[in-house]
Amino acid sequence: MKITDSVAYIGVNDREIDLFEGQYHVPDGISYNSYVVFDEKIVVMDTVDKAFCDEWLEKLEESLDGKKPDYLVVSHMEPDHSANIVEFCRAYPDAVIVGNSKTFMMAERFFGSGFSKNRLVVKDGETLNLGSRTLKFIFAPMVHWPEVMVTYDDKDKLLFSADGFGKFGACEDINSADESGWADEARRYYIGIVGKYGVQVQALLKKAAALDIEKICPLHGPVLSGNLSFYLDLYDKWSSYTPETDGVFIAYSSVYGNTKAAALELKEKLAANGTEVEEADLSRDDMARSIANAFKYSRLVIATPTYNGDVFPSAREFISGLNERSFKKRTVGIIENGAWAPMASRVVKAMLEKCRDLTFAEPVVTVAAALDEKSREQIEALAESLS
Repeated sequence: MKITDSVAYIGVNDREIDLFEGQYHVPDGISYNSYVVFDEKIVVMDTVDKAFCDEWLEKLEESLDGKKPDYLVVSHMEPDHSANIVEFCRAYPDAVIVGNSKTFMMAERFFGSGFSKNRLVVKDGETLNLGSRTLKFIFAPMVHWPEVMVTYDDKDKLLFSADGFGKFGACEDINSADESGWADEARRYYIGIVGKYGVQVQALLKKAAALDIEKICPLHGPVLSGNLSFYLDLYDKWSSYTPETDGVFIAYSSVYGNTKAAALELKEKLAANGTEVEEADLSRDDMARSIANAFKYSRLVIATPTYNGDVFPSAREFISGLNERSFKKRTVGIIENGAWAPMASRVVKAMLEKCRDLTFAEPVVTVAAALDEKSREQIEALAESLS
């Protein structure tokens, strides 16, 4: 598949994978993207996961049509993109491997010191002339590993964005991105994998703002083109921890259904007030999506029973996920349940002490085993507070 007249796509789709990075459910699979830039010099942009080595090398050979690549640019050393560097060097021993000092430090840890005989170590902002175009290397440390760099092609105005702007899901057509179908899985991908590093993503966005970009070519998911401001605006919101949607996300866990009943009653009241609202069962629904939705909405409600003097395990996992990803700038409401000693609200607030710029909505709803008149009045008041 062509990205432009002089840039080809040679990535692969993984439809057998069940967990990406051993933790994120990917029912629609995932793509591992690789590209070839044709000019007086030929550049391959990244490799793919080791399970697809033969398929990738065949695509590369077919794309080259008898030519030899001059360079392999390594944007990111995570094994789903770098695993076939050694196989590439065996197939094309004269090609030069391009990376930064941290790239090669990591590569030697993966492959040993003698994995390639030709290396070009680049610094931030340095360029590589290919003939009619120049590639510019822009470092993006901690987006989301320390060696990451993105590459700008000044002729076709492409940004090869490493893991930035990626999404879950296999790609039948690499050029098939559309705004409506991109955001949900891109959000889950971003918040789960890159969410902690908002400051670093903001720094990269500032560098990208100085470039004339027509297409963004990520290492996962489709190539982005057309209304790039849509994608850039979402990345700006996600990385600045700015709510994407004015509304409420209710994340609940429940043992016998009473906490769930309280959460759903709150949802009904909020909806009746005209508030956009979504809920998830933390014990059954996808945890990564629930954490992403907490960042999507401007207000969050955590509903959990008291459990062994703590919160319910799935609620603890959820809150830990928020902490890990620097959750901030939100209003948080709490529904707790406890038949004899409700303590969940105290634990929730203590766990969220690590998060910055949070406002706790009042009142805390306390369900003493099952909903009663008092707890229903508290739900009514919390709905008013959050609307």
